[in-house]
Amino acid sequence: MVGAARGPDPEREPDRSDLDSLVGLRSVKGSHYAQYRGVEARLSRVVGALERISRALVRTAEGPEALVISVVEAARDHLGAEWVVFGLADGRLERSAPRHLISSGSGRLYAFEGSSTASPPDGLPDQVLNRLNDILRGHEPLLHRPILSTDHVHVPVELDGSVVGGLSAWTPSERVVDPTDVVVLRILASQAIVALLNAELFSETHRHAAELAERNDELERAQRELSAAMRTTVLNEERSRIARELHDSVTQSVLSAGVQIELFRDLVDGAALERLQMAGRLTKEAVEQLRTFIYTLNNAASVPSPSVREVLTELCSLHMPPDLTTAVRIRGRARDLTGDVQHALLRIAGEALFNAAIHARADEVTVTLTYAPEQVSLSVDDDGVGDPEHLRRVLRTASLGDLAAGRHRGLANMASRAAELDGEIRIRRSRAGGIRVTATLPTGAGSPSASDPGTTTRELP
Repeated sequence: MVGAARGPDPEREPDRSDLDSLVGLRSVKGSHYAQYRGVEARLSRVVGALERISRALVRTAEGPEALVISVVEAARDHLGAEWVVFGLADGRLERSAPRHLISSGSGRLYAFEGSSTASPPDGLPDQVLNRLNDILRGHEPLLHRPILSTDHVHVPVELDGSVVGGLSAWTPSERVVDPTDVVVLRILASQAIVALLNAELFSETHRHAAELAERNDELERAQRELSAAMRTTVLNEERSRIARELHDSVTQSVLSAGVQIELFRDLVDGAALERLQMAGRLTKEAVEQLRTFIYTLNNAASVPSPSVREVLTELCSLHMPPDLTTAVRIRGRARDLTGDVQHALLRIAGEALFNAAIHARADEVTVTLTYAPEQVSLSVDDDGVGDPEHLRRVLRTASLGDLAAGRHRGLANMASRAAELDGEIRIRRSRAGGIRVTATLPTGAGSPSASDPGTTTRELP
């Protein structure tokens, strides 16, 4: 009907009970506007307090002291307080520091101990000092629940249902505290204790990380020392082996020759006798030189070799005659190798060099160590007279246990060492004209070694 009064639209006007629950008022009449403004002011303070709490919590990673300072400052700013006291009871969260902190209205911080930022207390009000003592002792039942008065508010700091400290504040006369301030301080205290635990765990994690880094450095040093000792052991064992072979074969043969010379002295005369006597003297000198050389090999100084390259170079000098040229080359970026791989490589190198020195009749031998991401290979090349097909046949025979191939047992030893580490031995014609023996061993990628720079090096003795 035209002109009829229309009722209120429920979609356009909110229900009065809903409005009351939002603003805390029974009416929105103009006479209650001041009350509405008061509620709005409290809500603004609460929002500001929550913002301060969030700013305090993000300082967890800076450590416990920065966090406690943020908590105290957030409480002071929210209440406009003249004094704020935060403390942890004795025996609770013992690894947290500072254990307590006091802030004046001007922002100056005080603490008796445990703080690198706060000043020693001087001239504090009795009520502040008494409250701090009560919080630290933790025996005052009154402080185990919230306290709210006109110009003072206190909330307990709780953890797992137990009081572990307290947060207290005193406001000026014009700033009257209300229940919302208690809620804000309880939120701040609860979140602060959780953040303190996180800060403690964060610091402990850093300590563990530092300890692990130190242990890792110790392990790396031990690995380097072990590798150096192993290389020295390989050299010493190789010296002993050569000395033993010289003593058991070469020296005995020279001595036998000397005995035969002595037996023939009575059967000749004249110029032949003089030559025979000269041969006897040379034989005796050779025996003395061999004994000196054997003694030197058996008593060589045990100095750890700083790199695989230098060990290979010394192996060349041990095995090669003085008129044979040797060279050691490193290809790829050198890195530390495991003890098993390093030991196998050096043993294989010793066997290959010994075979080249005894059988090849070569003028030059080259040892090449090549580092690849997942493997390392060692090649020994000579320009001698060896036949790769014959050596491959001998290797197969020796691997089957044929005693007739015993003098070529070194080839089988090399193949066995490589096979134990899932590697292989290959024999082929060298570009130098003789034999190339290559051992390839798998290895995980490692860090560069300080003693073996990643360059190609040629060393001639």
